Amino acid sequence: MGMNAPELATILIVDDQEYNISLLERTLSRAQFQAVHSTPDPYRVERLMDEIGPDIVLLDMHMPGMDGLQVLEQIRSRTGEDDYLPVLVLTADTTAEMKQKALAAGANDFLTKPFDRTEVLLRIRNLLKTRQLHVQLRQYNNSLEARVMERTEELGEAKREILQLLGRTSEYRDDITGLHTQRVGRLSELIARRLGLPEQHAEMIGKAAPLHDIGKIGIPDEILMKPGRFEPHEFERMKAHTTIGHHILEGSRFAVLKMAGLIALAHHEKWNGTGYPEGKQGEEIPIEARIVALADFYDALTHERPYKKAWAPKDALAEVVSQRGNHFDPNIVDAFVELFREGDLQTSLSM
Repeated sequence: MGMNAPELATILIVDDQEYNISLLERTLSRAQFQAVHSTPDPYRVERLMDEIGPDIVLLDMHMPGMDGLQVLEQIRSRTGEDDYLPVLVLTADTTAEMKQKALAAGANDFLTKPFDRTEVLLRIRNLLKTRQLHVQLRQYNNSLEARVMERTEELGEAKREILQLLGRTSEYRDDITGLHTQRVGRLSELIARRLGLPEQHAEMIGKAAPLHDIGKIGIPDEILMKPGRFEPHEFERMKAHTTIGHHILEGSRFAVLKMAGLIALAHHEKWNGTGYPEGKQGEEIPIEARIVALADFYDALTHERPYKKAWAPKDALAEVVSQRGNHFDPNIVDAFVELFREGDLQTSLSM
């Protein structure tokens, strides 16, 4: 149906009397309606609904075999809640009871037989105008929904990018590529999935994990970039990157950044309680931080740094296993070993 052209609407007439059909067809034809379809057989209505997709149905109430109320119920069962398909009932029965039944079954308006041609056209045009407004509103809502979804995707993309950039910031001075943070994120998510954490939780860990070392931006270069081992006082300064990271992130309203703050604070805690900064042990340490602790350790071992050579993956795995129950949560070590033995771990982390 055109924007302002009801004459382009598709009309379906259902009436068992050919005389009524021809009268309506002539009336509509003279009024320039071009797509008028009709049937005297109420059993054909369902097929015609599919074939022509009417904009309005003119429906006789009293027909042999299947009455108008049954046809109305059929029509309404085929139209969704969001559809507005007007049904104009044609009847010689003007009783209140009949009108109530027709309205309850989904009729929109009534015409009493014998009907006045001018009134027929006015009522049809009014119902078509209402349908047109309804269709326009639905199209607008659909396009609005599409725009909202598009904007939501853009915001999600922006958030992911910001998280990646923040992660890269933390590594900029000793890993200019930022690949370490991305690998730790990917490995943490794989471990979380293997542990059976819910999909959404595992995904969030993957996004939050790359920020684990963001507190390094508060550590002086002479300590951060020092080759070889730290002196005790230097190591104390280096430990502060956990609390600095937590302070940077703790005020956020976003769940992923709150999680990143917990990870930043606790990813150097150890299962046996000998880690830092708070000496937490076992399940006192948030599970997200326990996961990232292992992912960070393994990735640091298997990649070259200014102060060390890269370890072979199998040697790094043996080192992780040796720390089961000491540095690392035994369940997380077991999940990691399973991932390693499946053989796709290196493919997932090759970058």
